[in-house]
Amino acid sequence: MQKILDAIQAGEFEAIGSLPVPEHYRGITVHADEVGMFDGLETREKDPRRSLHLDDVPTPELGPGEALVAVMASAINYNTVWTSIFEPVSTFKFLERYGRMSPLSKRHDLPYHVVGSDLSGVVLRTGPGVHNWKPGDEVVAHCLSVELEGPDGHNDTMMDSEQRIWGFETNFGGLAELALVKSNQLMPKPAHLTWEEAASPGLVNSTAYRQLVSRNGAGMKQGDVVLIWGASGGLGSYATQFALNGGAIPVCVVSSPEKAELARRMGAELIIDRSAEDYRFWKDEHTQDPREWQRFGAKIRELTGGEDPDIVFEHPGRETFGASVYVTRRGGTIVTCASTSGFLHQYDNRYLWMNLKRIIGSHFANYRESWEANRLIAKGLVHPTLSRTYALADTGQAALDVHRNAHQGKVGVLCLAPEEGLGVRDEALRAKHIDAINRFQDR
Repeated sequence: MQKILDAIQAGEFEAIGSLPVPEHYRGITVHADEVGMFDGLETREKDPRRSLHLDDVPTPELGPGEALVAVMASAINYNTVWTSIFEPVSTFKFLERYGRMSPLSKRHDLPYHVVGSDLSGVVLRTGPGVHNWKPGDEVVAHCLSVELEGPDGHNDTMMDSEQRIWGFETNFGGLAELALVKSNQLMPKPAHLTWEEAASPGLVNSTAYRQLVSRNGAGMKQGDVVLIWGASGGLGSYATQFALNGGAIPVCVVSSPEKAELARRMGAELIIDRSAEDYRFWKDEHTQDPREWQRFGAKIRELTGGEDPDIVFEHPGRETFGASVYVTRRGGTIVTCASTSGFLHQYDNRYLWMNLKRIIGSHFANYRESWEANRLIAKGLVHPTLSRTYALADTGQAALDVHRNAHQGKVGVLCLAPEEGLGVRDEALRAKHIDAINRFQDR
């Protein structure tokens, strides 16, 4: 592994293909025999530091249409938190189901799961049938894994009957020194970014693009008022940038003065600090409070000059969904993914049907959408929002930060990269955008 790292550090990318592939590598795993370790605990009490392990694992066999990547950096997404606390189900159920599909997919059905759905790195090897990528290419990866053997996915690959999220519903993910991906997950690494900056946008940037901008999501247009929950977080920070770049009017909901300041640094002007306003959308575990919905809606109209949101960018889920449906304007759209506060949503359907509102479900992004989202990063039109970077051995703590919402923007993880700040290839482009890069990152 050291020879590979030395070649990357020296920029000797043409030599990568001649170096031997290690038989083993270090990766962050969960173990099948520990699935019940948190039984009886409340979700918040479950600690990813107990379940995430740094293990030495065998390098998987490289199959047709696949690539093996030396991972320089990765990042934490909420799906890694779900994996680590075995909610809502153990991911070993996903691996078992995938393993039944074919002899090749059987590789993924193991008693350990190498996790992670982001990476930046360098291609080491490609399998048969791969023509657009070669050893030595600097890449990032999006996390959609598809088979495309049936008709359903050929209009929108997210509709493929065998669509999976790499590193969550497949094995050999990005929180590791090596990763196995489909070649159609690869995209060029933005040349002006460091390894950790380049790794951090992948999942959330693509998810926000489809959810808010794409015709498969809300189809945002100029002038739309967009309510963005968690606007300084890993997902919401990209939605905020898309709204600002696209001529929309973001109303950013955050949970602390520090997060409000990050939203301002991104250029947002209309900001609601939930902690200061002390909204309590639930009276108790079973009962919501419509008066709080009304108070929240009044605050939005106060900021917008009397306008309700055309689009609500929803991802907290259970805690906020009733309020989101209520405050959306007549004929407006609630576009939803993730449900990080709970999957069972409750809302008053009168406010939906009688006011002709729409709820759109959105889940990650197809290759085209991911490519377009990455292109905006590469051109310096959208910037990474990275709050802190951990060593691979400290991934459990990084996941705990995300689990407890003790972070802003994205949380990065160094894999093979020995330190932060490496990997920049286009110094001129970085210099052009350095003020924005620094402004959008809370470090």
